[in-house]
Amino acid sequence: MRLDGSTVWITGASSGIGEALARELAARGATLVLSARRAGELERVRAGLPRAASHLVLPLDLERPEGFAEAVSKAWIHTGAVDALVNNAGVSQRGLAAETPMEVGRRILEIGYFGPVGLTQALLPRLRARGAGRVVVVSSVMGYVGTPMRSSYAAAKHALHGYFDSLRAELWREGVGVTIACPGYVRSRVSENALTASGAPQGRSDRPSRRGISCERCARAIARAMERDRDEVHVGGTELAGIWLQRLLPSLFRRIVRKMDFGQERRMKAP
Repeated sequence: MRLDGSTVWITGASSGIGEALARELAARGATLVLSARRAGELERVRAGLPRAASHLVLPLDLERPEGFAEAVSKAWIHTGAVDALVNNAGVSQRGLAAETPMEVGRRILEIGYFGPVGLTQALLPRLRARGAGRVVVVSSVMGYVGTPMRSSYAAAKHALHGYFDSLRAELWREGVGVTIACPGYVRSRVSENALTASGAPQGRSDRPSRRGISCERCARAIARAMERDRDEVHVGGTELAGIWLQRLLPSLFRRIVRKMDFGQERRMKAP
């Protein structure tokens, strides 16, 4: 797709990968619809973008699907048409499966799976009617693998892959594409905001995230994938090898995962 002159809707645009994507796509000439729960942070992001006045701030809570239809209508009326939706918003996890209540797991799935799917479904009739558009899903290496302390998060990402791979197969004749982006560790606040078994944010960054790639590098990779109409893009460090180990040598990967030291993460408590 051609980003220059296009309209791109980004969820989770108030920080991290979403904020970096806003800067990257705006620099490539896109007009943006910026969504997240925090309107003040979205205004801050918009103010720092080229052609700030042309971008729309549209607060949105993915745990409230009853507002999706109205949000789609507002975005469409303001911009004339949405060319791409980037489902970036989500929440990670830092808690053992056996200690995480179902209500916490359900919230992670609500934000990380049902929210993106619901918003996509609300927008889809308009994309299909135009016969053009792209849906981008920011997944994770966890969309392919499962590791300790991430059970519900991995479940949400695995589910995204199943749904959007199927959607891609259904829509390709109609001119609507689907791109799944799978970052590894990224230096963002994802680990600080990750939900512990109590349902509270972890409140601190963990070592793999601090050593990850920058949000800007991740955003560039996703922007290039959009321009090249890629079905999937992986971006990160050596942790990407886990995808191929899981595919080609699953028994070896399982042995590696069993030996992972997650005791330090388990002891980390939210303040």
